[in-house]
Amino acid sequence: MKHLSAAILALAASSADVWAFAPNNQRAAAAVARRRVSPHSMTSSTTNDAEEDRRSFVVKSASSATSAAASAFALSTLTASAAMPQPANAAASRQWRQVKVPFEDTVYDVDFDSPAHGYIVGARGSFAETNDGGNTWEPRSFSNLDAEEEITYRFQVVSFKDGEGWVLGKPTLLLHTKDGGKSWERIPLSPKLPGDPTGILALGPNKAEMITSSGAVYTTENAGRNWKAQVKETIDATLNRISSSGVSGASYFTGSIVNEQRDARGAYLAVSSRGNFFLTWEPGQDFWIPHNRGTPRRIQNMGFVRGDIRNGLWMTLNGGKLLTSPPGVDLMGEEFPFVEANIKTGGYGITDVAWRDDDEVWAVGGSNTMYVSKDNGKNFAFDKSANDIPGNLYNVKFFPEFGNMGWALGSSGLLLKYVGESA
Repeated sequence: MKHLSAAILALAASSADVWAFAPNNQRAAAAVARRRVSPHSMTSSTTNDAEEDRRSFVVKSASSATSAAASAFALSTLTASAAMPQPANAAASRQWRQVKVPFEDTVYDVDFDSPAHGYIVGARGSFAETNDGGNTWEPRSFSNLDAEEEITYRFQVVSFKDGEGWVLGKPTLLLHTKDGGKSWERIPLSPKLPGDPTGILALGPNKAEMITSSGAVYTTENAGRNWKAQVKETIDATLNRISSSGVSGASYFTGSIVNEQRDARGAYLAVSSRGNFFLTWEPGQDFWIPHNRGTPRRIQNMGFVRGDIRNGLWMTLNGGKLLTSPPGVDLMGEEFPFVEANIKTGGYGITDVAWRDDDEVWAVGGSNTMYVSKDNGKNFAFDKSANDIPGNLYNVKFFPEFGNMGWALGSSGLLLKYVGESA
């Protein structure tokens, strides 16, 4: 039995060619120049700037002209920071407010252990805690880690349950707490781990589930000392087997995997690094099932409708397209019947989508664009909550177990809290 350890997914691609976004060099340079409050550090690895750049996004700009001369001028002067897309309707909402955080680096993940207590993690060793439901955040550090090395890490995932928590960093680092974050231990990771750890989920006392970039899923029941494999084949092994099986068109399923997400029941979804197919896995299956994307556009990101694979999948494509599949799709089938949503993005890429309830859906993306649907993702309207804030939004999350509170995370220390129609 293989013994391993790990942590959860950071929304990023291994090449700008696959993801419709690439870093704005000026913003990236400014972000590197800034340092968070009380920075600390972890091991001897240093963050590669190019790798960090791949986590940023280039914003596609669209501008309309009222005359031929104005149009020619616009085409020659468009930049990544050009005008925002027009609202989907005249009465654009403003349902989020910005919350100040004690650092100016990208916020990658947020999780709560109770309605009041939670953590955010981010680039350059950024780590902060709240005890008032996220209204204020205080910087934290890990006392058992070298302060001069901590800022070389990107903390990509944080997961808590009943006072027990896990933090995943890159270069690979796994930290564990049993006392709500008062003290942390470093969990050693096997050098034989297939792929890089990309996901960790707290499941209760001493229990957690981890996934790697090779699609290896493991569980532990003794706080990471031993890990039990849940999948018999890694994604690479599955694709190699299918490609050599003689099946017509099997060579289509090639390439590495850059994105893995888990639903509430333990099913997983992964996207090809080339954006040309995706895979699904459910507990009890021996290997991942590959699926055609059913569209000539590259896949940007994918996830679950209302957090459950049985409710269907959502998919974002190059050019700001958003599609959803109906519930009850055959997960053993090669293709899914996706339907395109009515969302006017002006070409801005969509980075993440989340269901607040059965009807209310939120999408976020490049240049801090936000969109809301009140009909289960069929039609979207523009939300101007982040209109005047520079940067890009990467993640949007809701916590139904804590009164459906919501958070949107982005570059340059951007953290938005959902406040609803009263905003």
